[in-house]
Amino acid sequence: MKNIKQMLGQQISSERFKYKLIIYSITAVHVVLLVLFNFLHIWPMVVFNVGSVAVYIKCIGIIKRGYEREIIDVFYMTYWEIIIHSFVATVCVGWRFGFPQYIIGLIPFGYYMCATLLEGKRRYMIATALGMIAALSFIACRGLSLYAGSIFPLELSPHAEFLIYIFNSVCNFVFLFMVTVIFVWDMQRITLQLRSQNVALDNMASVDPLTGLYNRRSMQDFFSQALKDEKDFSLIMCDIDNFKRVNDTYGHDFGDVVLKEIAHIAQQHVSDRGCVCRWGGEEILILSNDRLDHTCEIAEHIRHDVEEHIFRCRGKELHCTLTLGVAGHRVGNAVEDTIKHADSRLYYGKQNGKNRVVTPYNSQ
Repeated sequence: MKNIKQMLGQQISSERFKYKLIIYSITAVHVVLLVLFNFLHIWPMVVFNVGSVAVYIKCIGIIKRGYEREIIDVFYMTYWEIIIHSFVATVCVGWRFGFPQYIIGLIPFGYYMCATLLEGKRRYMIATALGMIAALSFIACRGLSLYAGSIFPLELSPHAEFLIYIFNSVCNFVFLFMVTVIFVWDMQRITLQLRSQNVALDNMASVDPLTGLYNRRSMQDFFSQALKDEKDFSLIMCDIDNFKRVNDTYGHDFGDVVLKEIAHIAQQHVSDRGCVCRWGGEEILILSNDRLDHTCEIAEHIRHDVEEHIFRCRGKELHCTLTLGVAGHRVGNAVEDTIKHADSRLYYGKQNGKNRVVTPYNSQ
């Protein structure tokens, strides 16, 4: 059932499918009316419906080709054909058979088609103009039926008249229902697209495109939330040792590989216990919700895994190391001060051999 729904949704999302569905339905109605008028010997309407069916068959071919300009022409032809057909049918057989009802269905149909096929303000102007023409045609049909009567007065039983009226009513309601369903489905599809685009834009604004880590802007949001929660946390400031030499010797492509894979290692160790951010250049800042001693262990695991990891790019292999500084944040302290503590410990590690974790327990 789910697969059928997805398949139907994909079909309805196809512009050509929607237009073909509408034209096929209108063509089917004209075929039935052709048979009806032939049975009633209303020859002008027989000829008219033969011409209408031929026009709609041509319209189906145009839709299959899929040229947008021609599809707009199909819409205009359909609109005018239904107005003229309803008007002529009313003149021929009278008001009581319900042929003017088709004109009512044109108004929402016209607005939908203008909204999807045309652009700018003119689409609303054209849709409104077409709606007014449809309304005037409906009124004209009523006026002619009252004051001029019909050209072919039919002597049918009340039961037969009722069946013809019901047929026209059902066709009109089915047409309105079909246009409504297509419109609602379009709105749902557009809403989902907008949500997806918003998510993508949020990701672009908050995630570093190279490493997939949060960017500096996002980390500020995490800091604000952490301060609001009034809970202690820890920071790990990481820096890739001799990263400039990697870029100069092996190229920036290799440097990007190193950055991405170290980012992946850091994310694996932090998991859902904090967040990892590309702070700038080759610096990575980690906010850990663990206790300080556990955070120091996480930092050591990251350092060890980076040291053991083999980085590969274009057939070349490389070992890299990481220096990390750890600082604990206490409620009431400024985040900037905690970042400075982590950064100063990182700097101390850089000045004293690199490839090490400097914490409040082993710093000088």
